[in-house]
Amino acid sequence: MNYELTPEQQNLYETVCRFADDVVAPAAYQYDTERRLPLDIIAQMGDLGLFGLPFPVEDGGQGKTYLELCLAVEALARVDQSIAVTLEAGVGLGIQSIFRHGTAEQKARWLPDLLSGRALAGFGLTEAGAGSDAGATRTTAVLDGDEWVLNGTKQFITNSGTPITSVVTVTAVTGEETRPDGSVKKELSCILVPTGTPGFTVGEAYDKVGWHTSDTHPLAFENVRVPAANLLGERGRGYANFLRALDEGRIAFAALATGAAQGCLEEALRYAKERHVFDRNIGENQHIAFKLARMQARVHQARLCWLDAARKQVAGLPFKSEASIAKLVSGEAAMDNARDATQIFGGYGFLNENAVARHYRDSKVLEIGEGTTEVQLMIISRDLGLTA
Repeated sequence: MNYELTPEQQNLYETVCRFADDVVAPAAYQYDTERRLPLDIIAQMGDLGLFGLPFPVEDGGQGKTYLELCLAVEALARVDQSIAVTLEAGVGLGIQSIFRHGTAEQKARWLPDLLSGRALAGFGLTEAGAGSDAGATRTTAVLDGDEWVLNGTKQFITNSGTPITSVVTVTAVTGEETRPDGSVKKELSCILVPTGTPGFTVGEAYDKVGWHTSDTHPLAFENVRVPAANLLGERGRGYANFLRALDEGRIAFAALATGAAQGCLEEALRYAKERHVFDRNIGENQHIAFKLARMQARVHQARLCWLDAARKQVAGLPFKSEASIAKLVSGEAAMDNARDATQIFGGYGFLNENAVARHYRDSKVLEIGEGTTEVQLMIISRDLGLTA
């Protein structure tokens, strides 16, 4: 497997890195403090074509692959994980589902604004009792004539309550089947629910430990009626469809975590060369130098893991286990590098205005979101033929 980037891919990465350093980083602390998504920055990301990266030119995209999307996500996450996850979730969960499973009419309605960054889409999967166990979904959608009637709640839904959110894809139980042994199998489907539909309520934003700029809300559906034509994909295929979306999402999530680990390394290395104690910079102390060396090793390992998974996804090869390995390794790398970078900065690393402090708060969710560390271990162990 070749892990070298093409000149075009390297240019994309460097371009997004410059955008992140020049536009995102200077505003990151302000928006983190205000806990709001900077729509001006999102618009500029749209102008750069980031939301359309892995989609065909004829559909309004940039004609690249999922690997190029992951490169952009990594570059952004170096300086602000919230901005990076807005892109990652907006494309990997919001747009990808509509592009892959939508009808011609659904694509024509939603994709132009989504691919340009003028609008965002959410993906309503998680519930209070149905996260890792998505089969425990309780939200229902009942067909009443030519309309679906939705009732239920969702939680932790990214990009669901911004001023430019246009639609949320909702997973719901659309039927049940009693098996011969008496157990009940739920039929899960995906329904498109436009923002502003009567009965669709976006709750107050969560008071989160980190990712303050990222938009995250609980959702409620009370007799929400949408046209039957808003069914996304085949009825009863919702479970299979969102499992594929999650598998791909874990690659981009791993790229995000790698970017966070890289950002911590860059900040800590700069500080180690600038900070002088006892007439020399602290980077000359072996314990600091070795800490930075371990941080570099973690970044390298994490990047190779997500590149391996992304290459296989682009080539049409199985990548489920590789995606879980990438997410596991990179999430731990981000958390470990954030801890070490904060230690190197000392007291300054405990100030929220410092990027490493924000990475320290933000990185924990990288071991939780898009499938916890334990879920990744379960997937990897199953691939080894273990069933426990």
